[in-house]
Amino acid sequence: MPGGDSFPCNHNGWHWIELMRILIIGATSAMAESVAQIYAQRGADLCLLARDADRLDALAADLRIRGANAVRCASFDAALPDSCDTALASVLAGADGFDLALIAHGSLPVQSECDTSVAETRSELEVNLVSVLAMLVPLASHFEQRGRGTIAVIGSVAGDRGRQPNYLYGAAKSALATYLQGLRSRLHGSGVHVMTIKPGRVDTPMSAAVESGIPMISADEAARQIVRGIERGRDVIYLPAWWRYVMWMLCQVPEWLFKRFSF
Repeated sequence: MPGGDSFPCNHNGWHWIELMRILIIGATSAMAESVAQIYAQRGADLCLLARDADRLDALAADLRIRGANAVRCASFDAALPDSCDTALASVLAGADGFDLALIAHGSLPVQSECDTSVAETRSELEVNLVSVLAMLVPLASHFEQRGRGTIAVIGSVAGDRGRQPNYLYGAAKSALATYLQGLRSRLHGSGVHVMTIKPGRVDTPMSAAVESGIPMISADEAARQIVRGIERGRDVIYLPAWWRYVMWMLCQVPEWLFKRFSF
């Protein structure tokens, strides 16, 4: 596959806890990069998927310097279903099993453009929902067969309540959260952990275009909280944690009043 090395065979008998094999999809997003850096410093094997092959190569080089045991890369485009299927099938066939898969890709649509374009609406749903589910189906089977490991998926607090400025994005994240709830129940007895990650305002290039007075946390801090959530076996985490209470309060507002809000 383009852009990296293959995982070495496990000739030395390493135990999976000692040497984690980690798959990161959407690896060049800010939070995913920071998560990859944490695991690289721990000497993990990393497999990275993202759209931009040049950025993947640069990230892989950085992670090797930081201490990753091995890094390999593959390009895919979340807007193209065949690309998702081909990339993941190749990765799963060529790997010796993963202990953690983090799905971190997505886009932030312009709601006004989706309001007037069915094509734009379908395109954004393909990236933010359908492509993620297309990854989850084979990954769930992979981990279920292994009988251990973690699947972590980055969603959004936007999925907790449909808001006027971003209700298509929120709809995709809401559907994703519901799917993950069911998947978590399905895999619970198999020893596989499924974690839903709901960021609020994180300082990333994707959120930079959104004007808001709401405080942000850095991508590095978000990554630390993600890794901590994985280690503690959390089902759902909010980034930062106080967003859980903000969204709970928003969900209590009756619809007759909430529909008058424009934020």
